[in-house]
Amino acid sequence: MILRIVFLSAFLLFSYHCLAQSTNELDAALPEPRAYIPDSQYLDFVYHDHDDLTRFLRATSARYPNLTALYSIGKSIQGRDLWVMVVSSSPYEHMIGKPDVKYVGNIHGNEPVGRELLLHLIQYFVTSYNTDQYVKWLLDNTRIHIMPSMNPDGYAVSKEGACDGGQGRYNARGFDLNRNFPDYFKQNNKRGQPETDAVKDWISKIQFVLSGSLHGGALVASYPYDNTPNSRICRSSALCAMFQTYSAAPSLTPDDDVFKHLSLVYAKNHAKMSRGVACKSATPAFENGITNGAAWYPLTGGMQDYNYVWYGCMEVTLEISCCKYPPAYELKKYWEDNQLSMIKFLAEAHRGVQGFVLDPTGTPIERASLKIKGRDVGFQTTKHGEFWRILLPGYYKLEVFAEGYAPREVEFIVVEQHPTLLNVTLTPSKRVEGTTVPFYRPLPIPQQQQHYRPISPTYSDSGIFSTISSGLNSLYSNIFG
Repeated sequence: MILRIVFLSAFLLFSYHCLAQSTNELDAALPEPRAYIPDSQYLDFVYHDHDDLTRFLRATSARYPNLTALYSIGKSIQGRDLWVMVVSSSPYEHMIGKPDVKYVGNIHGNEPVGRELLLHLIQYFVTSYNTDQYVKWLLDNTRIHIMPSMNPDGYAVSKEGACDGGQGRYNARGFDLNRNFPDYFKQNNKRGQPETDAVKDWISKIQFVLSGSLHGGALVASYPYDNTPNSRICRSSALCAMFQTYSAAPSLTPDDDVFKHLSLVYAKNHAKMSRGVACKSATPAFENGITNGAAWYPLTGGMQDYNYVWYGCMEVTLEISCCKYPPAYELKKYWEDNQLSMIKFLAEAHRGVQGFVLDPTGTPIERASLKIKGRDVGFQTTKHGEFWRILLPGYYKLEVFAEGYAPREVEFIVVEQHPTLLNVTLTPSKRVEGTTVPFYRPLPIPQQQQHYRPISPTYSDSGIFSTISSGLNSLYSNIFG
């Protein structure tokens, strides 16, 4: 036992040393990421069908085995792999202290700019690791999971040059995948699809800290919530619900300051987004290039709300092109506009607080539930006892719960320069002598704190007004993204 404690302590100290080293390197004002010029022998600025995409990913994995790992999280309706490429200096296994982050592209098949930019991001990372200090720091301290296409079937029937419309938007069964996730505010009765089921299973197994979902049809960074609790007022009237849905009121999370910050990081590092210019005269302009999702237009079953409420992962929807499917000759310009934003956004995973939850012997506690006091969306530890939470500078209290342990509340401060490193030790519950019943058991976590299993309000539309409301939502989505 003593050897085990010594080993674990040394292991955690080594991990902390690596974390401190990474933040010190960041404090040293690394040079900005360099511009990227692709080698057309491997990847050019053209659209790639699923076979081309697969060949590129496999070839890249073979050429850069120390930086990449390719895996599939499942298959689409028509049997196409849902590929994910890990890019990191430790691609094949989770390294203690390294946060997992992700990008997901092409959830709508007819919005493929993100799909292509993610392929170029992979190529940029692997070809710049040995020459670009910023990229090296990012890959040494982060595991980046990149899914170029969540909807390969929809992409297969989309048409280049179609800036609007819905052809290819949906999966092969006609479902909008970004309306197919469980929803906190409103019951989502849409049948689960293989693509969304695969993503749900994926994010249940990896504790992602930060995520971006790439879309097209607008130029804005949109943050949670996408849906609104206003529908609770209108349970008895489908007509009331329809007008409430389009009231365009913001629906703010407990982490609204962080989501605004993350969105601004992307928008301000983008060549045009932060100007807030409307794509068309009839479409809205967005101040500083960001918006609350529900304030733009509410939707039920969105992926970013699901990531946040169920698993504590902070996801932002990135609308990166006014035209949904622009001609291929414009892709180079889209890359130039988004390159810095895509990189800087991922680096935000290293802001806030991170550390371990341990028992008195130094053994990590898996699936401990954590919550920042006053922010009632929680998160959990990994099997190594690790946790991360993106926070802005300030004073906070961390509440920690685990079955069989007394809960704890720990005060800490977050600064701008580097993440706060925090270890939390939980004490086992005391037991009454002569009985197996614990003398003290941790209080159950209130439902609103259980980010992984919230209780959705019961609400369902019916009749003609529900049909009209759904039709308006679909029309609006097809126009804007």
